[in-house]
Amino acid sequence: MVWLWVTLVIVGVLAIVLFFMSVKIVKQYERGVVLRFGRLHNVREPGIRFIIPIVDVMTKVSLRIVTVPIQSQGIITQDNVSVGVSAVAYYRIVDPVKSVIAIENVQSAIDQIAQTTLRKVVGQHHLDETLAETAKLNVNIREILDETTVEWGAQVTLVELKDILLPDSMKRAMAKQAEAEREKRAKIIAAEGESLAATQLGVASDTMMSHPLALQLRTLQTLVEIGVDKNTLVIVPAPLLGSIGELTNFLDRESAVAQVRGGAGLAGS
Repeated sequence: MVWLWVTLVIVGVLAIVLFFMSVKIVKQYERGVVLRFGRLHNVREPGIRFIIPIVDVMTKVSLRIVTVPIQSQGIITQDNVSVGVSAVAYYRIVDPVKSVIAIENVQSAIDQIAQTTLRKVVGQHHLDETLAETAKLNVNIREILDETTVEWGAQVTLVELKDILLPDSMKRAMAKQAEAEREKRAKIIAAEGESLAATQLGVASDTMMSHPLALQLRTLQTLVEIGVDKNTLVIVPAPLLGSIGELTNFLDRESAVAQVRGGAGLAGS
C-alpha cells in the first residue's frame, strides 16, 4: 500500500513538472520557433503555447528593433588620412525562422559585418566627402548590410555615423584653412562695399555738378555738424572761400559803378 502511494506521488510530481515544461508564454513582441526532433515544426504566435517536453524545443525570437553600437574603427581615407570613425546600427528580425536556422548569433554577426562595411565604405572616400556627406555614407552602409543580413532574416533599418576623430595635425590644418577662408570672404565683402560706395559717390558727384546749389547746401550742413560738438576750430571749405571771393568781387564792381555814376552826376551839374 505504501509503495502505491509513493508511486502515485512520483507520478503526480512528474506530471506537474512535465506540465510546466510544456507550457510556454510567448510575449507580444516575440515569436516562438519550434523544432521537433531537431527539425523545423512551426512558428508559435504570442500567447500561452504548449509543446511536447523533450521532443519539442522552442526558441523565442524578439521582433523589436535592436541597437548595435559600432566601435571606433581606424580607417585610412582615399586621400591617405587616418581617422577614427564610430557609428550605430539599428536592425530588427523580419523572419524568425531564418534568424534561428541560418545563423547562430544575429547580433554578433551584424556587429562584425557592420565594422568591416564601415571601414570599406569610408576608405573609398576622401576626408572632405566623409565630413560633408555623412548622409550619403549612411545610406551606402545600410544598403550593403541589407544585402547580407536578408539571408539571416534581419533587416537593417538605420545606420548613422556617430563620431569622426581626426589627428591633431589635421585639426590644426583645417583650422588654418577655415581661418583663411573667413579672411578671404571678409576681404571680398570689403571690396564689394568699396565698389558700391565708389559708385554711389560718383552718382552723388554727378548730381552736385549738375546742381551747384546742392554742393553749397551740403557744405553748410557739414559746418552745422561740426558746430554741434562746440569746437573752437573753424573750418572753411574751399567752395565757400570761392563764393566769398566772388561776393567780394561783386561788391567791388558795384562800388566802382556807383562812383562812376556819382562822378557823372557832378559833371552835369
